[in-house]
Amino acid sequence: MTTQELQEIQVACLKMGDGLYAVDIMRIREIIRVPKLAPLPRALPFVEGVINLRGNVIPVVDLRKRFGLPPAENTETARLLILSISGQPIALMVDEVTEMITIPLRELKAPPRGVRIVGGEYMVGLCLVREVPVMLLNIDALLTFQEKAELGIFSPKKGGTSTEKKSSAC
Repeated sequence: MTTQELQEIQVACLKMGDGLYAVDIMRIREIIRVPKLAPLPRALPFVEGVINLRGNVIPVVDLRKRFGLPPAENTETARLLILSISGQPIALMVDEVTEMITIPLRELKAPPRGVRIVGGEYMVGLCLVREVPVMLLNIDALLTFQEKAELGIFSPKKGGTSTEKKSSAC
């Protein structure tokens, strides 16, 4: 790696409601239009369903729901970011992918303390893009350990889950 690579980060800018967010493009495998989703019964509240992408069944996480935002009025520009968390593919549904930009790392600021920002708990930092604040998302913080387990992103210890053990005792 050259020193220039360590001084900047390339990101995809996303719109979610009135907020602007960014994801490191090195984490994104591809960006696709939202296909028809297959529902997942008893899924987590922010999981919209699953898609079949070239033979891989991938859970779809709606970032609007994850951040507690109201449903989108216009879904025409919605996109899925296909990325990997703990080695497993996952799709993030966003309102719109606006552009790819390069951000100098020196311009990335720590999230403001004590300020309530939608999705703030999932932020790595904040930067200004043409005077507009953009929040860089920490993809690995989007799901808790328990949520990752429920989505099968990594499997709990072999030998059955706690729910199987409870039901066998009945």
